[in-house]
Amino acid sequence: MNILAIGNSFSRDATRYLHQIARKDKYPVSIANLYIGGCSLETHFRNMMSGERKYLLDFNGQSTCFPTNIDDALLNRAWDVITVQQASKDSFCYETYQPYLDALVNHVRQYCPKAKIVVHQTWAYENESDRLLKVAKYETSKAMTADIVTAYNQAAKDIKACGIIPSGELFEKLKEAGISHMHRDTYHASEGVGRYALALLWYRMLSGKSVMENTFCDFDEEVSDEEIEIVRNTVEGFSPIF
Repeated sequence: MNILAIGNSFSRDATRYLHQIARKDKYPVSIANLYIGGCSLETHFRNMMSGERKYLLDFNGQSTCFPTNIDDALLNRAWDVITVQQASKDSFCYETYQPYLDALVNHVRQYCPKAKIVVHQTWAYENESDRLLKVAKYETSKAMTADIVTAYNQAAKDIKACGIIPSGELFEKLKEAGISHMHRDTYHASEGVGRYALALLWYRMLSGKSVMENTFCDFDEEVSDEEIEIVRNTVEGFSPIF
């Protein structure tokens, strides 16, 4: 399966371990991520129109430092899945998605008509953080997540996406299950359990495979056996897209 993420640091977080997780099941996954930190749909649209090589290419969870643009990435190979997402600071406000999302996806479909378009739902900021309280202006991450879910559901409907990878909903469920710290700086995912949970969800949603027996554990920071069990059980509860 060839996957292209048109994203930012949040898709970088979500795909850090994806290739390695799939490899443990001997399931072929190649994942490319178009990276610009904090990149919004409006910026993706403007980069698409200009054709400038403003992105750094991540491949299979590693930065290549290779500069590229959207069109070259779309033409690089026969993509099976292409994901789109909004920047986290705008994720809860659907007015910021359009008309850029429609234009971007129409362009993607012209270049890659056989690819399945999937929406990557981003996640809320950490409870009690300045970024949550002062930037996003929410009292709780749960309230922010609710608006994120509404916005992404509308996005998926408008572009007739094949489905949604519900990363924001996953983080809320993991908190309920007892994992309290999934951020490394109050908004990006932690390099251990946060990134692991996100990648396992992508694998579950896109491959359709069970994650209960997946043995990947080569993390960039320690993840406890208890956390691995909680993440597996929680991710397994999501129904795959395909």
